[in-house]
Amino acid sequence: MTEFSIASGKIYLSPVLDGFNSEIISYDISTSPNMYKLQRMLKQAFPKESYQGTILHSDQGWQYQHDYYHRFLKSKGILPSMSRKGNSPDNGMMESFFGILKSEMFYEYEHEFKSLNQLKRAIEDYIYY
Repeated sequence: MTEFSIASGKIYLSPVLDGFNSEIISYDISTSPNMYKLQRMLKQAFPKESYQGTILHSDQGWQYQHDYYHRFLKSKGILPSMSRKGNSPDNGMMESFFGILKSEMFYEYEHEFKSLNQLKRAIEDYIYY
């Protein structure tokens, strides 16, 4: 999950990135980093009954330590993997995606976004490009 902050507020992007082809297979954008948003994103990313052998890597955010997160992954046959505390290279693919996303469409442009909806649309356009 990453945060975007502009004058009118903050939004949070929570994506699932496919480690094979670097495609974003699901994401949620919200004004609050709450469990409901994470639940919705997980259900969109993994709609089938089984994903046996799939590994889902995350950082150590509270959402990824929550009981619901681990129960959901287990029910789908997904193995959770978590970065070591304070070690962003462990989550290098996602951190790289966030860095490129922000450098290409956010940093130095944040003052141009007049609303959170405008910023949300720009993030979605970037993801679908």
